[in-house]
Amino acid sequence: MIEPRLGHPNLGLGVGLRTVHFNHILKNNPAVDWFEIISENFMDSGGRPRYVLEQIAERYQIVMHGVSMSIGSTDPLNFDYLERLKRLASVVKAHWVSDHLCWTGVAGRNTHDLLPVPLNEETLAHVIGRVKIVQDFLERPLVIENPSTYVTFADSTIPEWEFLSRLAEETDCGLLLDVNNVYVSSYNHDFDPVEYIENVPHERIVQMHLAGHTNCHTHLIDTHDGRVVDPVWDLYRRAHQHTGGVSSLLEWDADIPPFEVVHNEILKAKQYMDAKLPDQASIAPAESPTAEVAVPHPLHHVMPEVE
Repeated sequence: MIEPRLGHPNLGLGVGLRTVHFNHILKNNPAVDWFEIISENFMDSGGRPRYVLEQIAERYQIVMHGVSMSIGSTDPLNFDYLERLKRLASVVKAHWVSDHLCWTGVAGRNTHDLLPVPLNEETLAHVIGRVKIVQDFLERPLVIENPSTYVTFADSTIPEWEFLSRLAEETDCGLLLDVNNVYVSSYNHDFDPVEYIENVPHERIVQMHLAGHTNCHTHLIDTHDGRVVDPVWDLYRRAHQHTGGVSSLLEWDADIPPFEVVHNEILKAKQYMDAKLPDQASIAPAESPTAEVAVPHPLHHVMPEVE
C-alpha cells in the first residue's frame, strides 16, 4: 500500500458533519470512522453548534474543509479569517485543513460560490505564492480540492490535473481529489475523466470526496443531494488503486436523509477497494433522465445553517 505523503493518515470512511444529524450522533455514537466539518460553520459560532462539535471531536477524528479561503482571488489574503481557521483547527485537533482551487469573491465581497480560475502560468504562479503564505501561517500543509466547474477560459493553457500536480510539487501541499467533481467537470467540458484520474499526482492525494449530482440534460451540477452514481464509483475504484487507499468521505448537503442512509452510502466504497478495474478505456457518460429536471443553483458547498 502506498503511504500518503505529508504524514496524513488514512482515516478510513467518513461523512460530512451536518446539523440535522447532531442528536443522532450524540445519542448513538455511530461507528463512522471520522467526520469532516465545513470550517466556516464553526469558526465564529458559539452555543450549541460549538458545544456539539467539541463533544464529537472528543469521540471522533476531525478534518476541516473550507469554502471561503479564496486562494485564487486577486484580493489580499484575509489573515483574520486565517487566524480563526487556525484557532479552530487547534481546538478540534484537525488532522488537516482543506479548501478549493477557486476564488469566492473580489474587492472584499464574498459571492458564496466556488468560482473557477483560468488555468495558465500566471494563475499558477499566483496560487503557488498564496498557498505558501497560507501554509506558513497555519503551520501545516494545506490540502487543495479540485472544484466542479461549469465554464472554462479561453486563455487556459494547462490541464487541471497538471496545474494541481505542479502546484503540489512547488508548495508541498496535499490534494483532495473530489471524484464526483472530476466526473461533473468532464461531462460539462467534454474531457476524459479516466485521463484525469490517471494523471493527477497520486502520491499527493491525502483525501477523496464522493457525492451525488444532478443531470440537467446539457450539463451536470454538483448538488450533493443524492446517491453516488455508478460511473463515479468506477472512477473511485481507479483512484483507490492508484493511491493505495486514502481517507474517503461522502458529502450530502441537500435533501439530507437519516444518518444511517448517509453512512451506508459511503460504506459502499468497500465494494470498490479490491474490485478489478473496468475493461473500457473510459468511463461511460451519464445518461440523461427521461423526466424534466429543475436546474438548481450550482452552489454545491452552501454552508448548512447552524442551530
